[in-house]
Amino acid sequence: MKKLNQITDPNDQKMPLAMKNYLLLAIGFVVIVLGMVLMAGGKSASPEDFNYGMFSFRRITLAPILIVAGFVFEIYAILKR
Repeated sequence: MKKLNQITDPNDQKMPLAMKNYLLLAIGFVVIVLGMVLMAGGKSASPEDFNYGMFSFRRITLAPILIVAGFVFEIYAILKR
């Protein structure tokens, strides 16, 4: 696999975003989707039972941090040149 610095495209100077930018955008998108998947769930079996699983560390701390980090990484990927 090529390193990020070795990825070149002959049309880099003509395009507003280079190949590296698109690769970084894809990585940021995967991080955002991973955060959404980690946040999903928490449904109880019946409406009468309360499920405390929705207040787990994964859902209320880790997933939002991943989503915000993914959006910050997306901004970085767009602005990097």
